[in-house]
Amino acid sequence: MNSTPTSTSTPTRVPRFDLIGLVVSDMAASLAFYRRLGLEFAEGAESAPHVEAVLPGGLRVAFDTEETVRSFHEGWRPPAGGGRIGLAFHCGTPEGVDATYEELTAAGHKSELAPFDAFWGQRYAVALDPDGNGVDLFAPTDPRGH
Repeated sequence: MNSTPTSTSTPTRVPRFDLIGLVVSDMAASLAFYRRLGLEFAEGAESAPHVEAVLPGGLRVAFDTEETVRSFHEGWRPPAGGGRIGLAFHCGTPEGVDATYEELTAAGHKSELAPFDAFWGQRYAVALDPDGNGVDLFAPTDPRGH
């Protein structure tokens, strides 16, 4: 007699990566920053507690105010220390990296790394969003690269 149990359950569906969520301290400032990077938000979204943008390919990015998160997670507090998430924006060309970086810093956003030609074959820079998250700006230095 075989005592090995058999499974009668149905296989579970594999989760699909769908959304990147950011908690923001100032919705208007965050949306202004990300609009400069080409994200589109509904008119008047600056006063909303939750805002989403659909990215090419269907992935979404969402922004929630700190108050929104505390409304369902009472003990939540903003993390201290350095960021552990990075968002990266392909700027098309090395000149696009420089122009985007200049636009962001001219608008008062902080720099983490000024544009430079990285050894891995990209023009690369990092600006900080209003909550201190690093936002990478990059483009291949070789037009045939990725």
